[in-house]
Amino acid sequence: MVAFLPKSLLLCTSKKKYTTMLKFLKNWTLPIAMLVGAVGYPIFIYFSFLTPYLIFTMLLLTFCKVSPHDLKPKPLHAWLLLIQIGGAFLAYLLLYRFNKIVAEGVMVCIICPTATAAAVITSKLGGSAASLTTYTLLGNIGAAIAVPVLFPLIEVNPDVSFWGAFLVILSKVFPLLICPFLVAWLLNKFFPVVHQKLLGYHELAFYLWAVSLAIVTAQTLFSLLNDPADGFTEIMIAVGALIACCLQFFLGKTIGSVYNDRISGGQALGQKNTILAIWMAHTYLNPLSSVAPGSYVLWQNIINSWQLWKKEKQGIEALPYC
Repeated sequence: MVAFLPKSLLLCTSKKKYTTMLKFLKNWTLPIAMLVGAVGYPIFIYFSFLTPYLIFTMLLLTFCKVSPHDLKPKPLHAWLLLIQIGGAFLAYLLLYRFNKIVAEGVMVCIICPTATAAAVITSKLGGSAASLTTYTLLGNIGAAIAVPVLFPLIEVNPDVSFWGAFLVILSKVFPLLICPFLVAWLLNKFFPVVHQKLLGYHELAFYLWAVSLAIVTAQTLFSLLNDPADGFTEIMIAVGALIACCLQFFLGKTIGSVYNDRISGGQALGQKNTILAIWMAHTYLNPLSSVAPGSYVLWQNIINSWQLWKKEKQGIEALPYC
């Protein structure tokens, strides 16, 4: 029967099936990647050394889509940056007497810069992608400077001086967060052919994100299974991440409303590059603190899903009756 159908109809049907399958995979990438990382953690844990390279590549592909002319810092960005850096330090000071690991987990959830995928969600919600991208760059610069200063003060190594730890972290974090933008800018200016070629692979960042998520999930599970901390501590870390997530979305939207940029403000402060956060926590802090950004993945995606559902519902209700 299929043989008698027009070739164009078969191609159209195949294309629709492919599009549907691709949409399904994109919608379920988060749980699939986390499940694969959890089930296969004995294998994925050996690929943890790839995480910095994957983060660099994702940021490079993201910044290749950014034009320097679109980067316009605003007063809103200064307030958000103050909360990102100052809020992280304040949260640690408030929580470390209660539980140092919880304090570290909440701090890394706040100081971590904006997620590379935040611009996509911001556009779908009707916010300013240009404003969000500008803050993504500023947030990366802020984290690259603040993390080497704060982390050696928190996890003190008696065998390494503060300046020694500062230089080690700076040498790893700063190039990871800032160099992708510099490379993208240099390619755009001096090697436009290569720049255009990379623009054609911007969708690759999504799949690299999935691989990275599987790896960092394996790292988090490894920390949970090999750390003597009790279950109560782990629950408190996840709860702390939930509070930090809700508070950052709230503060971002509240301050953004003052500057008529409510959506971008909320996403810039609330949607975090959790893959980077897990890597930083696992590398420079108590490894168990990586549970916080690990659970933050879930909390921020629940909030984003609710926002998208609400936006879609409002759009349907705004349609005229026929």
